[in-house]
Amino acid sequence: MAKEIKKIAMIVAVVFLLAVIFAKPVFAAGEVAGAIEDTWKAAAGQIKTVTNNVIFPVVDCVLAIMLFVKLAMSYFEYKKHGEFDFSGPAILFFGLIFALTAPLYIWGIIGI
Repeated sequence: MAKEIKKIAMIVAVVFLLAVIFAKPVFAAGEVAGAIEDTWKAAAGQIKTVTNNVIFPVVDCVLAIMLFVKLAMSYFEYKKHGEFDFSGPAILFFGLIFALTAPLYIWGIIGI
């Protein structure tokens, strides 16, 4: 038992010693916050363009497809049971309206 403890202690000591020897100190050179803000300012226009031209249209298409599928499923449910459930199509419709109008106001909220 004592040999096992000594062996484990030796392994831990060697690993610690190797970590200290091969560790490279890293120091921030200059103002890190300023560099991050400059990078964000440079990339903000590209991010806005990609989001407006790619991400929002994809989300709109997915929501529109889901809305029409949900409307079809609700119609078949209505024919089967005689009751129409408005909650699913209504949620998808208002989500679609929200996603369609989001580019008009989202950048003002974010501050771009």
